[in-house]
Parts: sequence; structure tokens; C-alpha cells
Amino acid sequence: MASSKLMMVVAVIAIASFCMPSTVAQTRHIVGDTFGWNVPSDGTATYTNWASRQTFNVGDTLLFNFTTGFHDVAEVSQAAFGPCTTASPISNNATGPTTLTLRTAGNHYYICTFGTHCNLGQKLMISVRGSSTTPTPTGSTTPAPAGSMTPPPPASSSSSFTAVVPVTFLAAALAFFY
Repeated sequence: MASSKLMMVVAVIAIASFCMPSTVAQTRHIVGDTFGWNVPSDGTATYTNWASRQTFNVGDTLLFNFTTGFHDVAEVSQAAFGPCTTASPISNNATGPTTLTLRTAGNHYYICTFGTHCNLGQKLMISVRGSSTTPTPTGSTTPAPAGSMTPPPPASSSSSFTAVVPVTFLAAALAFFY
């Protein structure tokens, strides 16, 4: 009798675990890796090459590491991105370092609105996927540029990953003890 009750509990837990959504770690991308968010000497190649080595998913974050008062990060439309139009940004963050969460799939465009920084290559276009099934690699942890009044991000892992043990495995383990 006890054996059949245990089997029923295990079956219910196993079925319930299949109904639970899976948890996926979001990735924290440090824009430009050790270069940070600065005016590159090679035009747009710095950020284009960096973005090509990343996989961006909804829920991931972008860390723009820059010195307040010397740079900013504005999200702009595709039409504003090419000619570096700063008139009507979607958002503008002037305090560095800035972390932005990727909330929608599709292309996203970021520029620096200071002087000619965007025209010199301080601009980033990324393509964000709707979801992820596996964690993705991240950039390295970057200290804030010299002269920044803001402390650098923590030297810990650049992505936060919460390990989730599926209930199915716990139920199976408990079944072996009874």
C-alpha cells in the first residue's frame, strides 16, 4: 500500500515538472569587452566585430562601460543609426557605466551622442533573438575607464547563472530511498 502511494507521489511530481517552464540564465554582455564604450580608432569595426562574436537573447543585459560626462549611450531607430542622428533617441543614458536589459527581439541600435563620436564609430547594432535554450558566452569583466567616478563592475563572473534542479530528478532520487 505504501509503495503504491509513493509511486503516485512520484508520478504527480514528475508530471508537474514537465509543466514547469525551464529556467535559462541571462547573459551579461560587456560591450566592447576590455575596450569598453569609447571612440574606436578603427571606425565601426571594433563594435561590429565584437557584436559578431556574441549571441543576444531577450532577457540578456548590455553593460556599456564609459565615463560619465565623456560619453553616453542612446538607443536610436535604424533610420537614425546610419547618419548618427541624435535628435529623437528612443532612450538616452548619460551615467556610466550603464546596464540595459534587452526586452524585445529584433535589431537594436545604440550610439554615443557626444560630438562626432558616433560618426567616428562609437555605434553598435545588435540582433536579439526571442529566447534562448542554453547559456551563451559573455565578454570579459571590464574596469571603468580612467577618471571615472563610478566604481567598475564586480570582478565576479560576468553572467549570473542560477542552477535549477528539476523536480523530476528529485522525485527519482527519493524513489530510490523508499
